[in-house]
Amino acid sequence: MDTQTCPIDLSDEDILDAMKNIPGYLDITTRDFKEVYLLAYNQALHRIKHSLKARDIMSSEVISVKPDSSLEEVAEILSENGISGVPVADAEGRICGMISEKDFLIHMGVKKTGTFMTIIAQCLQNKGCLALPIRRQKAENIMSSPVVTVTEDATAFEISGILTEKNINRVPVVRQENRLVGIITRSDIVTSSCSIGY
Repeated sequence: MDTQTCPIDLSDEDILDAMKNIPGYLDITTRDFKEVYLLAYNQALHRIKHSLKARDIMSSEVISVKPDSSLEEVAEILSENGISGVPVADAEGRICGMISEKDFLIHMGVKKTGTFMTIIAQCLQNKGCLALPIRRQKAENIMSSPVVTVTEDATAFEISGILTEKNINRVPVVRQENRLVGIITRSDIVTSSCSIGY
C-alpha cells in the first residue's frame, strides 16, 4: 500500500481516539483501520485528480495575438500583462501558433540555453541591440507551430503530464476546428492541485 500520498502520518493513538468517537462497537484493529483509511483517501484522491477537467481550471479570457501582429506589439502585450507567452490565433479564433520569450531569444540569435541576461551581457559588451534584426517581423515569423493543445475534457492530471513531457509552461484549450477557448498554465495546475490536496 502506498502511504506516501497520505498528507499526515497517522499514529495508532490518533486512530484509537478516532475509533473511540465512533458510536457503537468496532471489531477492527488500528492497523486495519489505518489501511482502510489510506485506501479510501487514495481512492478519493485518484477520483478527484481524474475528475478535474481543463474547463474547470482554464482561464477563458485568453490574451492572444494575430499572425500579422508586429513583434513590437507582441512584446508590449507580454510586458504589459506580465506573461511570458501568448497563443497566435487567426481572425476566426483558430490557433495557429504560440509565441513566447524563448521564441524571441532564439530568433535574436541567443542559444536555446540562453536567457534575457545573455542579451544584457551582449548589449553591455557593445555588441549592439540583438532585437534590431527581427524588428520588422511579424508573430507568424517567429511563432512555434504546430501547437500542443488540449480539449476541455482533458484532465488536470493529463495536462500536468503534457506540460512536463513537452517542457512547456502553458497549453491552449481548444474546441472543434482548433478554436481557442482557454489557456492553462503551470500555475493553474499548481493552484488546482493545492485546492484538492495532491
